[in-house]
Amino acid sequence: MLKARRILGYSSVIIGMVLLIGAFCMYQDSKSFVENAIVTEGTIIELLRTQSRNSDSYSYRPIVVFETASGESVEFISSTGSNPPRYSKGEKVEVLYLLSEPQSAKMKGFFSLWGVALILGGVGSITLLAGGIPLLAMKRKPRTEQYLRQHGTQIETEFQRVELNENHMVNRRHPFRVVTQWQNPSTSEIHVFQSDDLWFDPTDYICDEKITVYIAPDNPKKYVVDLSFLPNVAE
Repeated sequence: MLKARRILGYSSVIIGMVLLIGAFCMYQDSKSFVENAIVTEGTIIELLRTQSRNSDSYSYRPIVVFETASGESVEFISSTGSNPPRYSKGEKVEVLYLLSEPQSAKMKGFFSLWGVALILGGVGSITLLAGGIPLLAMKRKPRTEQYLRQHGTQIETEFQRVELNENHMVNRRHPFRVVTQWQNPSTSEIHVFQSDDLWFDPTDYICDEKITVYIAPDNPKKYVVDLSFLPNVAE
């Protein structure tokens, strides 16, 4: 399962990077377009009702007509729409177009010009973080555990139970974890410890009521439950 999580993490990172590269390219295209475009006035002659994919919702995209510097009349459909419509028939709007390609005209508006880049960048960032953060945690965790085993305080805790970690699921399966507790003799406080995820039920292999836990001397919330007595799962 750890291998599957790594593959999923790397896949998310790659997809996120591709989306971010796409966002940058779209930003550069829009930036170049704005820098070279001519600004003129257009008129909304119709609102095109379009249905969203895989949904029953609708949006209204303006159909705009404008006149180029050479007197040519050009009509185009806005790449963005909304519901309720933001514009009305007959309304005057600012239009950007290139002399060499007037048919690629766009309405002058933030989302019309930068919307695609913004969406790709947002989705790419979320996807990159969703894959990158768990990968960093997986790489950091062995070092933390090694440090606690070497420099932490070893305590003997009472085995409580084996439970399913319902906050985590891979391939429609919840992992198991071992729960123990310990009463600090200095403060009389009860501390509950949860092991790392296990992808098999360890109940039959826990014969002792005492389980070793290594805690950071200055912070019992930093700990590692020693389950080295359990068998390893075959890959």
